[in-house]
Amino acid sequence: MAELIYDQTGRLLFTEEMRKEYTLLIPMMLPIHFELLTNIFRKHNFNVELLKTTGKSIVNEGLKNVHNDTCYPALLVIGQLIEALKSGKYDTNKVALLMSQTGGGCRASNYVHLLRKALKKNNMEHIPVVSMNVSSMEKNPGFKLTVGLSADLAVAVCYGDMLMSLSNQTRPYEIEKGETDELIAWYIKELCENGLSFAKYRKYIRQMVKDFSAIPAYRTPKVKVGIVGEIYIKYAPLGNNSLENFLQSEDVEVIVPGLLDFIMFMSDHHAADTRLFEINKKKGYLSSITESLLKRLQRMQIRAVKGSVFTPQCEFEHKKSLINGYVSEANKMGEGWLLTAEMLELIDSGVDNIICTQPFGCLPNHIVGKGMIRKIRTAHENANIVAIDYDPGATQVNQENRIRLMLAIAKKRLDKSMPNGPQDYKIPKKVSQEADNNENMGVLIQ
Repeated sequence: MAELIYDQTGRLLFTEEMRKEYTLLIPMMLPIHFELLTNIFRKHNFNVELLKTTGKSIVNEGLKNVHNDTCYPALLVIGQLIEALKSGKYDTNKVALLMSQTGGGCRASNYVHLLRKALKKNNMEHIPVVSMNVSSMEKNPGFKLTVGLSADLAVAVCYGDMLMSLSNQTRPYEIEKGETDELIAWYIKELCENGLSFAKYRKYIRQMVKDFSAIPAYRTPKVKVGIVGEIYIKYAPLGNNSLENFLQSEDVEVIVPGLLDFIMFMSDHHAADTRLFEINKKKGYLSSITESLLKRLQRMQIRAVKGSVFTPQCEFEHKKSLINGYVSEANKMGEGWLLTAEMLELIDSGVDNIICTQPFGCLPNHIVGKGMIRKIRTAHENANIVAIDYDPGATQVNQENRIRLMLAIAKKRLDKSMPNGPQDYKIPKKVSQEADNNENMGVLIQ
């Protein structure tokens, strides 16, 4: 068993010896992205496991260990980790917990401290909590974000964004149900074995566009709905009650902004501090360089998608330009100006139907999310936005019923936009027969 070593403040360190012997548990947020990210850690000689547990027991565990005035994402993340430790599946003498830490004004910066408090409450304070941050807040001998590791993680995020975007634009239209998910599974396996590096990035993103385009699909007009909000609730099925699955069951094309935009937003607000307030000049300079490299990766994705049947992502700078007249670029608490920008960018691209996910206890995102809806509707009369609150006491039925009201308006508008009504976009009998006979499955049916 590894020796327990503490720093001068009494914090338990994650040591090099622990890196060799311990399993790092990672809470789930984005299914596709986090499968790729965990394999990046394995590539860099970390023993990691991604938690995929769901259920009410996680919420209950969170309520037992986190003050009920704390934000809902913290409750879920800590609840998932504590439940895993209590499951008996892991040797608690050889396990550590990995948490991201932004270092900003968001409560998420305190998750690691809340988690340590929960561990102490459950007599597990011998378990290390590893903070993954770029702000030098907590350092551990056995865990360092090296340039190589950071670069590989960035590429994995870009792959995840690409797969998420292409699959969301394919799944509602596929003729043979399940083909999109099979292709995602194939790419996750292929990338983890051969492609998680910048050297093969251009090749793989181009191939992704070809492969998803080749899935036989009948691209009928459908309601398109964008999902925005606090980063965890926006992405995590555990946090939003599997919102994407619900929307897909309602025959909707789901549009979710990429994780890369949030990472660039984090870099951008450090650079903005330097521009606006002439502070943190070194950090602002390094953040500007990081942001430029990430923009290059995003532009490569956009070029790969242009000219195909798919809609490419919006460039970060264009998205940021849309906030003029709404919020300042200095607004950086929570998702800051990015949340407002995501709503405006969806409307700018023709997607008027938006779900703004709001977790309990996240005041900054209520301000730049729910607080901006009226102003956005005033400027864009077709904006069909609904804010949905997520907390331990909210029922899924009520959430889904509110979303159905928004969808009813969206579907009515879509029907009116069709020349001869909704019958125009039913799948023809001939196409249905081709799908049943598994014919012409190598071409795109439009």
